[in-house]
Amino acid sequence: MPEPIINKQMTAFEWLLVTLLSVIWGGAFFFTEVALVEFRPFSVVLGRVGFAAIALWIAVYVSGLRMPGRLVEWRAFFVMGGLNNLIPFSLIVWGQTEISSGLASILNATTPMFAVVIAHFLTDDEKMTKNRVLGIGAGVCGVAVMIGPSALAGLDGALLAQLAILGAAISYSFASIFGRRFSKTPPLVTAAGQVTASTVLLLPIALWVDKPWQLPWPQPATLGAILGISLICTACAYVIYFRILRTAGATNLMIVTLLIPPSAILLGVLFLGEVLTGAQITGMALIGLGLLAIDGRVFRKLTKG
Repeated sequence: MPEPIINKQMTAFEWLLVTLLSVIWGGAFFFTEVALVEFRPFSVVLGRVGFAAIALWIAVYVSGLRMPGRLVEWRAFFVMGGLNNLIPFSLIVWGQTEISSGLASILNATTPMFAVVIAHFLTDDEKMTKNRVLGIGAGVCGVAVMIGPSALAGLDGALLAQLAILGAAISYSFASIFGRRFSKTPPLVTAAGQVTASTVLLLPIALWVDKPWQLPWPQPATLGAILGISLICTACAYVIYFRILRTAGATNLMIVTLLIPPSAILLGVLFLGEVLTGAQITGMALIGLGLLAIDGRVFRKLTKG
């Protein structure tokens, strides 16, 4: 049984890990866009988890750890791989073939809202609070304001693609609850087991649906995107993911989806010379206000003062 979280407030280190994870996952939308130029959706997902599995198995054994051998543990890895990789990755990658990455990131930012509701009903120690609901609502509004109305232009069409991204958000939320059972397993081992199971599940699907052997050999940029999304946005990211989940809980972990868009924009400002717009600043302020509400400590001090 997972250790109780009791609506835990995150430490400064856990907030740092959540921010780092948002930066890493912010790059996943970019890498996916590049990879989809030459690869088909299931092949992109297979490459993402397959190369990550190889890298993580090497890391597990180099670090002196070992993968579990019991069937019950691998059964849990397969459930986690389905909920956290197979279903959401496939839905998001397919959705991005029909709608913009901006709209996809807005819809993906609803993940913590679903996580709060699901955790409220499926756990005893991560109950819904007013601060969390208000904070997540403010954060989602901030994401929408920051990305701007142009990203919402696709709302009048491509309904199935939009529902696919929302389905991915719901799947991520269930995965964060299910993943609590790995609290006593090293994050590196859990990440390796999850992506290995995902690879096994995806391999026959990708071969049957995409027939990758019929495609021409991809360009170096496309291969680089696959390696980036697998080694950085999957292998490294899931080690951090399970570390946060073990100590901070499911609903706190899902806050990361609110931070992905501002992380991507700030990286553009810092390294690409892009300029912040008024809408982006307003959106980030709303997200910041939402995060303060979720954390709760500042609001409690103000009300007591």
